[in-house]
Amino acid sequence: MAQHNDFGKLGEQLAQKHLMEQGFSILEVNYRMGKLEADIVAYKKGLVVFAEVKTRRSVDFGEPEDFVTPQKQRAYIRLADNYMIEHDRDEEVRFDILSVVMNATGFQINHIENAFSAYNLGE
Repeated sequence: MAQHNDFGKLGEQLAQKHLMEQGFSILEVNYRMGKLEADIVAYKKGLVVFAEVKTRRSVDFGEPEDFVTPQKQRAYIRLADNYMIEHDRDEEVRFDILSVVMNATGFQINHIENAFSAYNLGE
């Protein structure tokens, strides 16, 4: 696996651990529908969270969450619709972004709850 893929996977693992520490159960990792993918699907108390994880080595070119485009957000909304139907779930859905910045001195996670919604995108 390429080094950048390993780096991204490590960021996803840190994000999963963060969510579990917040009381979430991890339902799926890398849930796929065709070419679309949700990094993490998590659950806590009647809430299903679809989480996009963005991992970077620095914020020199912007915060990681700034790179979750409207196109990516629309993809997450389609994935969530599919997931909820496929798994016959009827809970509330939320879209979060977990921004992970890692360097030689450690890492920092910024968990942005309710980062976007279908309403904001005019869906």
